[in-house]
Amino acid sequence: MALLTLVRHGQASFLSDNYDKLSQLGERQARKLGEYWARAAVAFDQVYFGPAERHIRTGELASEAYLQAGLPWPTPIPLPEVDEYSGIEVMRAFLPGLMEKHEDIRALEAQFRAADDRGAAARVYDRLFQRITRMWVAGELDSPEIESWQQFCERVERGIARVQQGSEKNGRIVVFTSGGVIAATARLALELSPQKTLELSWTSRNASYAEFLFSGDRFSFGAFNAVPHLEDPALITYR
Repeated sequence: MALLTLVRHGQASFLSDNYDKLSQLGERQARKLGEYWARAAVAFDQVYFGPAERHIRTGELASEAYLQAGLPWPTPIPLPEVDEYSGIEVMRAFLPGLMEKHEDIRALEAQFRAADDRGAAARVYDRLFQRITRMWVAGELDSPEIESWQQFCERVERGIARVQQGSEKNGRIVVFTSGGVIAATARLALELSPQKTLELSWTSRNASYAEFLFSGDRFSFGAFNAVPHLEDPALITYR
């Protein structure tokens, strides 16, 4: 059986000008992951990075622990298919119109603008994000300029198939990506509904990893949200 490990990126810079950049905490989380694997002499035959800055940087920081320990780290392979779903684009495109039609969305947006600290703003944003992305996943929101949920899931499936096809029989592969991609991959193993897949995407911890076993047509879920490298509870974050 081959082992596929999917890593969610370290904490990004939420509510900053460049969300895609890892925060200082996110960089620490990524280093902890690499150090943990290096101590355990976990070996990978192939390494893939999603296209986002936060994917690439998380993988780079994890690799540094291997190089410092004198352990091999394969040359990373770009895998654009494992980019995150277009949640931010969905919000930007549909929020103005939805505010006109839905009183609860209008109220949440007003609460977000009025929030007097970062934590409060994040909590309100999460509620607003979940409200709107649920509608998008249900097919109630559509735009030719935005990838649909179905197109996202099909893209991820192509990426996972590409990884499987490039793997040896008992290969060990790691992919640095995002929570939505991990959830969409779990969907392949567990036959989750669209809404359940979306909900699962919200539960991934930063710098956590999930594991999948595969051989031939068999594709099984092995682990989810693993963070044995984050021993300090202060390092565990979801956003």
